[in-house]
Amino acid sequence: MNVKTFLLALALFVFASPMFAQAPGSGADEAKKWVAITSGFAMAIASGLCGLAQAKAVAASAEAMARNPGASAAIRFALLLGLVLIESLALYTLVIIFAKVTYTP
Repeated sequence: MNVKTFLLALALFVFASPMFAQAPGSGADEAKKWVAITSGFAMAIASGLCGLAQAKAVAASAEAMARNPGASAAIRFALLLGLVLIESLALYTLVIIFAKVTYTP
């Protein structure tokens, strides 16, 4: 990226910023409309990523137990601890969503 392109992009960002301005007091109603939709997307993303992480953890622990059956107790403990921490991510997301949806200023 050369200097001329950088300066052009910087000028566009600086001069385009008034485009995002709103009338006073009009943003609160719009924000409330979008909280439920964005909360649903946030929970869907968190649940999907938790599911992927749990599947990878279970697959890795099953492979580790198959390679070394003598260490299965330690592997099982590490697996359960990891699954609990992964699942807590989804629960924290759910708590934050409930706090944002039910908050009334």
